[in-house]
Amino acid sequence: MDRVTTTDRRTALRAGAGLVAGGALAAGCATTGPAAAPAAPARAPAAKATPLTAPAPAPRAFPHQPAQITHGPRDRPRIALTFHGQGDPKIATALLTEAEKHGARVTVLAVGTWLDTHPGIARRILDGGHDLGNHTQRHIAVNTLSEADALAEITGCADRLKRLTGSIGTWFRPSRAPAASSLVQRLAHRVGYPHVLSYDVDSLDFTEPGAPAITRKVLAEVRDGSVVSMHFGYAGTVAALPAVLQELDRRGLRAVTTTELLS
Repeated sequence: MDRVTTTDRRTALRAGAGLVAGGALAAGCATTGPAAAPAAPARAPAAKATPLTAPAPAPRAFPHQPAQITHGPRDRPRIALTFHGQGDPKIATALLTEAEKHGARVTVLAVGTWLDTHPGIARRILDGGHDLGNHTQRHIAVNTLSEADALAEITGCADRLKRLTGSIGTWFRPSRAPAASSLVQRLAHRVGYPHVLSYDVDSLDFTEPGAPAITRKVLAEVRDGSVVSMHFGYAGTVAALPAVLQELDRRGLRAVTTTELLS
């Protein structure tokens, strides 16, 4: 009996150690440097659906906007802070909380593998009143892929969003590029996204220049209607956000979701 108990304890300890997993690192959508090569797709566990307190919004067509949107109307004091969704969920939650403390709402473009690993983050984003969209399944250079592979990247993330929220998300943004190629734009439209979301202000926070540099870059370029590109996963972005939001408020610029920016 003692032998069986000792063996069982050892087995349980070994099994428990195997459950420890490390956090994924975020990667910025740089347009320079080598593009990430498509890796053999891992068979990730299916993201489990979590009931939302309200139905998740579906993509909308904005008739007076181009197929690829870089900014909103220039005659209204509103801007959209958009975040590439990947990395440590604690940093993501800190950013969302900080935005909400200032009455700001943001747009999150989530990576599918990130949703696989952290399915609860979808509900956190939507329940905070933020936009949630698609940033491809594996965050690779989607513009460089074949038609079939690019379509798989878009639909892979759309499927996960649909399973988690009941919607494919309100927006699609290409990964590792500021704008979608004509092919990727057509494929996104086929999947159900009337527009591709680009941006006119790049914070360059993924280069980790430090919070003061991020703040200066954003505030030097932002103006009415701007769409700002930022990232989850970087402590410098969390540190920069309060100063960015305070100065936006001083200028009378409201940080709203992209949907509200264009409505």
